Parts: sequence; structure tokens; C-alpha cells
Amino acid sequence: MTRIILIGYMGAGKTTIGKALARQLGIMFYDLDWYVENRMRKSIAQIFDESGEDGFREIEHNMLHEVAEFEDIVLSCGGGTPCFFDNMDYLNRQGETLYLKASPEVLARHLRMGKNIRPLIQGKDEAQLLEYIKDSLAKREPFYSKARHTLDIDVLDNLQKIEHSVEEARCTLGI
Repeated sequence: MTRIILIGYMGAGKTTIGKALARQLGIMFYDLDWYVENRMRKSIAQIFDESGEDGFREIEHNMLHEVAEFEDIVLSCGGGTPCFFDNMDYLNRQGETLYLKASPEVLARHLRMGKNIRPLIQGKDEAQLLEYIKDSLAKREPFYSKARHTLDIDVLDNLQKIEHSVEEARCTLGI
């Protein structure tokens, strides 16, 4: 049974690398945010608007305990997932956790390249975004650093860089 769990800040490339890794391994890929949206039949933004961050984190926690029981998967968690409840300890018990670690500058670049608007960064200019990332990354790092494995991520702006990062992930995980 294979269960690989990717964690890291939003924009680190968890979904991008997770999809490619799952494809290479011939197993299913799940994105926790997508799973929550599908089960709740609402977008993450709608859940935030209706229930606030605390309500969202409760839903996320419950959905995590569903999907992290699946076998032969690569699971991409939301950026905040490891930082609430006992989620990080739970994830470490469930499978091989891999922290995709990126600098605030790389994260800001990925978030600007991204197609979807994320509720926590809406309306921020470049300087505000970078400052927000630095502040929240400092708070989340103690949780992220509990992952069994860490992989430093650079800008993922082309297929070769993505493939290289997937290969590095496989080496880091020993698969």
C-alpha cells in the first residue's frame, strides 16, 4: 500500500507535483481542497464566507480523516491543513509525508501564475503578498518541518522543472 502525503504552503506545487507523481506511480491523486469542495458542493471561498476559517478548518479536518484512509494515493493537502488540530501527527501516522519547501519569493511567483483566486490572499498587491507569505510561513514552518521528508522547490514554470521536481520527490521518498 502506498500513501504519499504532500504538504507545504499554498503555491508550493503540491497539486502540480502530486498529479505528476501519481501518474508516474500509477495510483490515484487526491487534492484535499477539491475533495472538500466536491463533498460539500461548495467552493472553498464559499465555505470561508459562510463558516469563517474556523468552520472551514473543522470541515477540512473531517474530510482529511476520510481521504487519508484511502490506499494507493498521492494526497495534496491544503497549505494550512497540517497546522490545525492534530493533523500533522495524523498525517505522519497515515503515510509518507513530504514537505514541499519553497522560498517566499518562489511562493509569491507561483501564486501570481496560478489560475484561481485564494481567499487568504485576495486583494493583496505584490509587497503585501510577499509580507503575508513571510509572516504566515514563519508560523506554519514548525508544523511543516514535522514531515518525514523535505524537498526544496524552485519555480515550477515549465514541464522540465516539474518533471525534475517529481524525480527529486521520488528519490527523497525512496520510490
